[in-house]
Formats: sequence, structure tokens, C-alpha cells
Amino acid sequence: MGEVRQMLPPFMIDGRNSAEVFISNMNYAGVSASVVTQEFIDGIQNDYLEEVVRKYPDRFFVCGMCEFRKPGFYTQAKELISRGFKAIKIPAHRLMLKEGRVMLNSDEMMKMFHLMEKNDILFSVDMAEGDIQVGEMKEVISECPNLRIAVGHFGMVTMPNWKEQIKLALNKNVMIESGGITWLFNDEFYPFNGAIKAIKEAGEMVGFEKLMWGSDYPRTITAITYKMSYDFVLKSNELTQLQKEMFLGTNAEKFYRFKNLVELPYIKNMSE
Repeated sequence: MGEVRQMLPPFMIDGRNSAEVFISNMNYAGVSASVVTQEFIDGIQNDYLEEVVRKYPDRFFVCGMCEFRKPGFYTQAKELISRGFKAIKIPAHRLMLKEGRVMLNSDEMMKMFHLMEKNDILFSVDMAEGDIQVGEMKEVISECPNLRIAVGHFGMVTMPNWKEQIKLALNKNVMIESGGITWLFNDEFYPFNGAIKAIKEAGEMVGFEKLMWGSDYPRTITAITYKMSYDFVLKSNELTQLQKEMFLGTNAEKFYRFKNLVELPYIKNMSE
């Protein structure tokens, strides 16, 4: 997209974050299972992710993605559903195109959402900052009340009007996930006290049962370790034990319908 950025940690020397590299990080950090979303900047990864979930069904829940920046994505979504994908991701913040916005409540989008609702396909979305797309999302939720929706990046929490995105979780099938929250609070860095404050605030608004941890791995580990992406929550004195358990695990386990979660033994770090 016209910029050179360090998007992966430097030890990934071939530019690939493979499932096996990820599982190694998950095992080290004690993470049983992960939700894999997609973003246009990486290219569409459907074929690889289909292979990954077939190979590691108990470790990954994957989202398919269509080319939403031009017409014709309904047919692509229909194909993804027929291939067995259980979720579809829209990087909606990338739909603010120079030639005009792609609206989340357009005819083709609504047709796709009705298809997803009918087939119990989860909708994962990263929205543009603030309340820019909140009105569109409200229409989607109203039209498709049984569509399960995960709003990413914790509502772009460091931007103005972020709470408008959080309030979408007042609807029964909408959840908020915190992938990227350490990136958004990177200026203050670990232990991310501002992020803890925002998590508490969101919990008071919509209930802790509506919030889920997310890491935004591997991008975040250009600055922190994978374990640090949740460790700041685990070690916080501002959250109760029940709130931590809900946020870090049980909410996502229920929402994404994880089964057969692996139990990972604690392995002492050399530096401990």
C-alpha cells in the first residue's frame, strides 16, 4: 500500500508466519487455540488457511476473506461457505477507497450477511476509526439479528468516539475482541495501564461477558513478545480473577465454539 513497514519480527527471515511457527509461540505462551483473521495487506490467504484448519482443527479457527473492494464478493463468500469456512472477515477500515466507500449496508453486502446468518457463519470485522461505520453496522445487526459478529481492534480504542463501536456489543450476538490493543497503546508500552483502564470501561458499558482477548500476532511481536500481549492483563490488580478468566479464555471459547482445547504444560523459562 505504498509504504515499507516492519510487519513481522526479524527472526521470520522468509517473511512467513507459518502455522508451525505460530503453534510454537502458542505452546510457549500457553495458548490453547487461536482465531486467525485476514487483512488485505497480506493478500488473500484462503487456500493456506483451509489447509491449516484441516491439519490443526483443535488449534485454529480461521476466517475466510473475499475481495470486498470491488463487486462480485457475494459469489466468493458463497464458495467459501461451501468449502467449509465457518467465518468471514471484512477489513472494513480498508473500504474507504479513493474512488468512494464500499458501504457495509450495500445491497450485495446485505445479501451476503443474510446468507451468512442462514448458514451460521461468523462475521469478523475491523472497523474504521470512531463511529464512521457504526450506522452501517447497526443496520446489519438489525437486519440480521442472529448473525454472530466479532468487532476487532477493541473499537479502535485510542481514537475519538471509540465507545460507539463498543456499544454495538449491547446487541445479543455482538462481541468485542482486543486484537491490536497493545499496538494502539504502544506509546505508553508495557504494562499498558491505559489498555487496562479501557478494558474496565468497556466491561462497565457492555459487560465483561462481551469482551475477548486478542493479540494481533504476529504484528505486535515486532515490539513485544506474544506472552506479553496477555500477560499485562494477567498481572493487573485492576481486574478480578473472574474478569480475567472471561476476557482471556471462556468468552472466546463459547463464542467461537472451540472444542477439545489442548492442555499445555507450564515449561519454565531459562531466564526465570
